[in-house]
Amino acid sequence: MTATATSTPPPAAPKVSGGKGGRKRFSFPVILLIIAGGLLALSAVRSITGAQDVTSAGQISAALAMAVPIGLAGLGGLWAERAGVVNIGLEGMMILGTFFGAWAGWQTDPWLGVLAGVVGGMLGGLLHAFATVTFGVDHIISGIAINILALGFTTYFAKLWFNSGEAAAKGGSPKQSPPAEEITTVTVPGISDWLHSVETHHWFFVSDVAGILGGLVTNVSLLTLVAVVLFIATFFVLWKTSFGLRLRSCGENPIAAESLGVNVYFYKYVAVIVSGGLAGLGGAFLSLVTSHIYNEGQTGGRGYIGLAAMIFGNWRPGGLAMGAGLFGFADALQLRNGGESVHALLLLLVVMLAGLAAWKLYRKSYVPGVISAAIAAAVLVWYLGTDTVPTEFVSATPYVVTLLVLSLSAQRLRMPKADGMRYRKGQGK
Repeated sequence: MTATATSTPPPAAPKVSGGKGGRKRFSFPVILLIIAGGLLALSAVRSITGAQDVTSAGQISAALAMAVPIGLAGLGGLWAERAGVVNIGLEGMMILGTFFGAWAGWQTDPWLGVLAGVVGGMLGGLLHAFATVTFGVDHIISGIAINILALGFTTYFAKLWFNSGEAAAKGGSPKQSPPAEEITTVTVPGISDWLHSVETHHWFFVSDVAGILGGLVTNVSLLTLVAVVLFIATFFVLWKTSFGLRLRSCGENPIAAESLGVNVYFYKYVAVIVSGGLAGLGGAFLSLVTSHIYNEGQTGGRGYIGLAAMIFGNWRPGGLAMGAGLFGFADALQLRNGGESVHALLLLLVVMLAGLAAWKLYRKSYVPGVISAAIAAAVLVWYLGTDTVPTEFVSATPYVVTLLVLSLSAQRLRMPKADGMRYRKGQGK
């Protein structure tokens, strides 16, 4: 989402340095070590500060519920941008998903609501594809227009459909729908209770791992499991099939792809419509799983946060899932009134910034190193001088985390080369 349609894609295939584009990928053991290090850091923070909720099953369960819509929106962004179309309209497509999901869900069955939410998002994606692919409209402008259009559309029809007749009698109003039935949740019998008993002992690291695993196996919505399957399916389709190879070639060099016989318009359309459907599914999750009703302003910018998670994940499903988990964790803090937890995490932020400062100074990057050290010192003073953080800051935590993570990870990113660039049919012939 960092480019706009102001130039044409490269006329020839991009040069690849060393066959790997100069990028360094983490191996699976290294990723496990990073995760283990993160768990140890969280355990240390919990033990030092006494903020038991940081790794509790309740916090993790809430984080998972918040991570799913963000992850689905990010997955939608990944599909579109891998085909070269920037989809900043994900927020609007999520809004359509919340509205249509709740509208169909309260009248019929919640799973039909899920289907309606997906269709609503796909209609938004189709409109975005029509504007950007067929007519060459600037991707950013088209996305913003869809966000505004979706907000106006749902506001108008919510007043029309939810504020009269049977809907009003069942609790509907101009700003919310009647409640829909709950989608089934699953709990792994035996294991959930055992993990909860281990968590209550507050042992270093062991209880923290038990709390995290407990949150992942207790009261998990079936729609969450569907989201997990979609992440795996996306990786398989985009990176292990010829269809995915052709789609990604449209995002790297559509002119070269067309010269090899790829129908670039077709792949871009498919990618953007799938993108809208995934964003709509994320919206339906909010209105059918998180709250069971549609509320005006329910998405709360999670479409944009999904885009940030996609960028943090370097346009790949695995990294995107980690980013969504991080943002979901921050999002869940505000729901659980996590002033004490956010205050405890300030200590973790101090350690991370101090480590970053040491690394930058070791690499002789003096200006970033000094700035990181100064911020670490300021945060440490804040932590030592207070016992909690204001409620307003807790509410802003997801957005602050988004800004920090994007700032720290920006140097290793590699977006698709033709992402957001204008392409006209016939350029490769």
